[in-house]
Amino acid sequence: MAPFFMLDGFIDYLTTQKRFSEHTCLAYHKDIKQFLEFADIDSIEDLKEVDSRLVRGWMVDLIENDYLNNSVNRKLSSLRTYFKWLVKEQYLKSSPMQMVKGPKNQKRLPSFAQRQELDEAKTESLFTEDFDGVRDRLMFEMFYQTGIRSSELIGLIDIDVNSSQIKVLGKRSKERVIPISKDFYKLVEGYRSMRLELHVTHGNFFVLNNGKKLYEKFVYRKINRYLGKATGLEKKSPHVLRHTFATHMLNNGAGLEVLKELLGHASLSATQVYTHNSFAEITSIYSQSHPRGQKK
Repeated sequence: MAPFFMLDGFIDYLTTQKRFSEHTCLAYHKDIKQFLEFADIDSIEDLKEVDSRLVRGWMVDLIENDYLNNSVNRKLSSLRTYFKWLVKEQYLKSSPMQMVKGPKNQKRLPSFAQRQELDEAKTESLFTEDFDGVRDRLMFEMFYQTGIRSSELIGLIDIDVNSSQIKVLGKRSKERVIPISKDFYKLVEGYRSMRLELHVTHGNFFVLNNGKKLYEKFVYRKINRYLGKATGLEKKSPHVLRHTFATHMLNNGAGLEVLKELLGHASLSATQVYTHNSFAEITSIYSQSHPRGQKK
């Protein structure tokens, strides 16, 4: 049985049993295929010969080719899960990953837009008044006002959005509810009114102007374009608006536990990264406001 055939079986396992998203499964496939090609593996016997030294050699090769430590660790995590599955399916007796430790991750703070950059009067002018513009503005505002992930936005169905909240199906099929404002719902109503003319027959909330479902690259390109017009950020993606939502919520008094639930994080440690950005805001306010903190 060829390794690449087993790779397909592994991806099927991630999709059907672990319920990983399409984006995550593509990343796993790419990472593992990269290792199999590096190690020149083309048979089950070759896989049985893989040891920790070979995996470390791949890790060194990645670093020498300018992969960041975070990326290397993600690839090692993919490989670790793959070998664990091979053992579970009894293709291998043990995993070579048990003796492999990845490099220390660099701590990088999430990129986010400044509040004044996303002033409503400024961002509203970015969008046209036709269907594309109305939909794009709603997408932009949904990312910023709810902290939703791109895959979650694409997966929304019409009944998930009502006048007071949206229901989101997040990672590991975990459901959460996010409140929305009356002004935001007005954008929803305007979009729905224009969408009626497309005679959409499926239940997806967001659609293209031909009535079909959105896809990841389309959403990324749209948000990248509008963030480029509104901000001076180097990184411009839907996830930046998610980071911006989280940072602005903390800066305006939201607690970590509440933010954790809104973002759909599995643990509080994932949410705490935003406290660094929030502390920077507090430091700035202190230096401007306290008599002894002001610069002379």
